[in-house]
Amino acid sequence: MSKAKPIDILIASLEWLEPLDQRDRDLLAGLDLRLKQFGANDDIVRSGTHPGESCFIVGGFAARAQYLADGGRQLDQLHVTGDFVDLHSLHLRQMDHSVIAIGPCGVAFVRHDELVSTMAHSPRLTWLLWQLTVLDGALARTWMTCLGRRRADAAMAHLVCELLTRLRRLGAAPNNCFQFPATQADMADMLGISTVHINRILAELRSRRLLTWSRHEVHVLDFERLAHIADFDETYLAPGNPMPSRFQQFVAT
Repeated sequence: MSKAKPIDILIASLEWLEPLDQRDRDLLAGLDLRLKQFGANDDIVRSGTHPGESCFIVGGFAARAQYLADGGRQLDQLHVTGDFVDLHSLHLRQMDHSVIAIGPCGVAFVRHDELVSTMAHSPRLTWLLWQLTVLDGALARTWMTCLGRRRADAAMAHLVCELLTRLRRLGAAPNNCFQFPATQADMADMLGISTVHINRILAELRSRRLLTWSRHEVHVLDFERLAHIADFDETYLAPGNPMPSRFQQFVAT
């Protein structure tokens, strides 16, 4: 789990989208957080449940998961420190997917009634939490394109470029190097291919001196060439529009 206070992690994540005033920070600081540590492949949120709280990542990685009748699974939409991974549960009667830990993962839970009360007192926080769900949608669409239309090597390159871009913003990828505890089985479930194919793709990327991947440490050696293979455009990861003044006026009335 990160050494930073959980609420400071959330505040930093929201301020990447738009600066908060002291009132908003105080509202967030007043949230009653429940902290929990998860191990690899543990369910953070389970499909079919009716959660009364949402959660954000305070350390590590998580992914969305859907399971097949034959025991297979599809992993997608990786989440990093600061991500609010299940704001959707505020509006879903029943979770239609799980959220699982990719390696050790620290999580902070906040009750739905507290979230609703906080949003009722702050148009800006309402706007920013809405933006997070919009960014989730952008991630989901991009992953769908990777799975459906990109070659497996391009999809792998895209995943690495996305992770590196997001972790750079957190200051968690010095010299284009980062820790990523996913197993080859996890990667196979993310890309919809076999572990044998994962091995071949990694060997090819290593032989082309694009990256190294050893003992859960990923080192991107040539981001520009890797991004070219992936056809990577980070626009989908960019923050959205700032809150318009008329939105604040509308909510205040």
